[in-house]
Amino acid sequence: MAASISSSSSITQQTLLRYHNLSDHLINGVSFTPSVSVKKVSLFPIRCRFNIPYRNYSGYSSRRAGTTSNVEVTAIPTSVPVRVARELLLAGHSYLDVRTPEEFTAGHVPGAVNIPYMLRIGSGMTKNPNFLEQVLSQFSKDDEILVGCQSGKRSLMAANDLQSAGYTGIIDIAGGYSAWTQSELPTETVRNG
Repeated sequence: MAASISSSSSITQQTLLRYHNLSDHLINGVSFTPSVSVKKVSLFPIRCRFNIPYRNYSGYSSRRAGTTSNVEVTAIPTSVPVRVARELLLAGHSYLDVRTPEEFTAGHVPGAVNIPYMLRIGSGMTKNPNFLEQVLSQFSKDDEILVGCQSGKRSLMAANDLQSAGYTGIIDIAGGYSAWTQSELPTETVRNG
């Protein structure tokens, strides 16, 4: 018997998975048979909720006790190369630069909005505790926003936090401002005076 997984959105392709030993895998208390039919629905990040039994290292299963834990699985934000980001920017996406104000002042993408994800404290860095509130004051949750930093690490963390907070149009820029300048794309600096 094959179990099928489907969604309410349009189905683009159906894939049949080959025999795997799935007898130990339970989803919502249902054990799947070795042949599972899966319908691919979308290439975009989705959110899923699974009711998965918690099992700690001592072998105790919460399912035995009659309880379950809800685990939320959030897809990784979409990342695009800088040349694609440039095209999206020209098409009307906003650019959120999550670097420090000092990095932003030294050079940035024209039209970028600077809201630091990390703040420099002494010789170290700490997460900006007001980041989500500051972003909400500049953008709505359905705006199409490109998120960039210096090399791509902070922007991916920021994009993940924004996506988890309910922002639906978040796209991370792979390689960040370094890749942007290496590709000789337009930049500007903040002029004093």
